[in-house]
Amino acid sequence: MKQVIVVIGAGSIGQAIARRVSTGKHVLLADLVKENAEAAAKVLSEAGFEVSTAAVDISSRKSVHELVEAAAAIGSITGLIQAAGVSPSQASPSTILQVDMYGNALVLEEFGEVIARGGSGVVIASQSGHRLPALTPEQDKALAVTPADELLSLDFLRPDRVKDSLHAYQLSKRGNSLRVMAEAVRWGKRGARINAISPGIIITPLAKDELSGPRGEGYRRMISLSAAGRAGTPDEVGNVGALLMGQDGAFITGSDILMDGGVTAAYWYGELAPDKQ
Repeated sequence: MKQVIVVIGAGSIGQAIARRVSTGKHVLLADLVKENAEAAAKVLSEAGFEVSTAAVDISSRKSVHELVEAAAAIGSITGLIQAAGVSPSQASPSTILQVDMYGNALVLEEFGEVIARGGSGVVIASQSGHRLPALTPEQDKALAVTPADELLSLDFLRPDRVKDSLHAYQLSKRGNSLRVMAEAVRWGKRGARINAISPGIIITPLAKDELSGPRGEGYRRMISLSAAGRAGTPDEVGNVGALLMGQDGAFITGSDILMDGGVTAAYWYGELAPDKQ
């Protein structure tokens, strides 16, 4: 039976991880825009990978379930790379919560029902989740374990409580990390692992939107005042994804790897700290 790696989000980061973990396996590349998936599939196919494509809207349970069925029809689902999402400059607070918060929870619920024994997955979260002030233990638990279809009904996620796109994004990405931790318990019962990566500014089309958007000056300042002094590359995220999904990372599950060149450290304890603005 073929082993299937499902990649949701046809961007640079999803592709970079897929290149490192999909040799000899079938890659099912899914994106909201089928043309984006097909363009990425052409590149991977020409590099020697066996690839097929699908359209998926991760904010729709029906759409995600259809993707699960399409993947299962190909073979045994041994890997999931969830890299789909929208950024604060691209969408309204409600859309960000619907896609980045609810959509991610939905993907983990649905694929958690079918992931093969020995399988693994990775979710692309964000450094932004690490810059949100601490929530209450009750709020953390609610983000982690509330069934996906009830998630956006939580009191602290109501539209009158989340009015800013950045706040919605930070909540969503904190939710991604917490959800991965909770899902690791359920995936573990199937003999599978799930982890998150929280990248900083990685040079992708999405990041370029941010750098040229209303928050661009702030992002450039983050880069200049971070320990690394530069943005990251998709290949660097790919290397961490390969560790988490492969045998070298077999003891890692329910974790969130922050890789941001030191931006979050500078935000809490350095020159980017709010009291130094």
